[in-house]
Amino acid sequence: MSIFVLVLNFVPKENLYMRQTFTRLVAVTLLLMFWGMAPSAQAQGAKVEEAELVVNGVSRKGQRITFQLDSKVVEKSWKSYLKEKSGSSVNGTSFWPFAKATTSKGIYTVEEGKIDTISNAPLHIVSKVDGTADGAVLFWALDLNSKPLSQQETPKEWDRSAGLLQQFARNLYLEDIQMQVEDAEDVVIYSKEEAKQMARLASKIQAKIAKRQEEKAQLEAALAAKTKELEGMDNKLQSNLSRQEALLNAKERELAEMDKRLQKSLLRQEVALREIEIMSSTMEAVKSKIGRMN
Repeated sequence: MSIFVLVLNFVPKENLYMRQTFTRLVAVTLLLMFWGMAPSAQAQGAKVEEAELVVNGVSRKGQRITFQLDSKVVEKSWKSYLKEKSGSSVNGTSFWPFAKATTSKGIYTVEEGKIDTISNAPLHIVSKVDGTADGAVLFWALDLNSKPLSQQETPKEWDRSAGLLQQFARNLYLEDIQMQVEDAEDVVIYSKEEAKQMARLASKIQAKIAKRQEEKAQLEAALAAKTKELEGMDNKLQSNLSRQEALLNAKERELAEMDKRLQKSLLRQEVALREIEIMSSTMEAVKSKIGRMN
């Protein structure tokens, strides 16, 4: 954890994009380290429960599944998934552009959907996505020949419907992990460029230091010669000597300041290179996990 804090301290405060990206990546990395790839595990073992919910003033029985994802993401993906699987318009919105929506936000309905994996008969589907403190809950109710979806009365349809919900959850978590991988790749690319930039900056500072050291040597030689020359001279010449000494002191301070900048630049270069190593390792681990899931 300390390496992440150290790297973040060197990210310029004015570079808000990089700080936000790096902070998000740190959270993702820690999540994968301490949660054991929990998003994929959650998707594969997502539990579908029997539930009863009032939707648009009507109490309905159906299935419920919980997500540890942002409710807006779940809601948007569910609408597309439901439309794809049912082959019908969703949320009361017809395929025709002049039709109007008939349900509230978060509630998606299908009048006559056809999902052969559940039933050969047309299905009336009512679903709702609610946000929670930890993520989102998806509920749907299916009318099967005027029968509500039930674990006891329609066991086959229940299992098939639960399978669809679990497949939806798996797809959604995989998309979330892929986005995290893309964030990691972006940070690695940025860090490589940062390392190159710091290397170029260090080279320039070293060149300036060499030049200042040469100037300092020349000033020291001139001061030594002037000191010898001014021995026994009057106060006017002594004043000139003081100016030479002040100039030398200024050069020494400038040299010390530039040396500090060099050390800081070299440290930032080292941290950036270390960051590349850590992020590349994390990214490859996540990609390997996705490959095994597919």
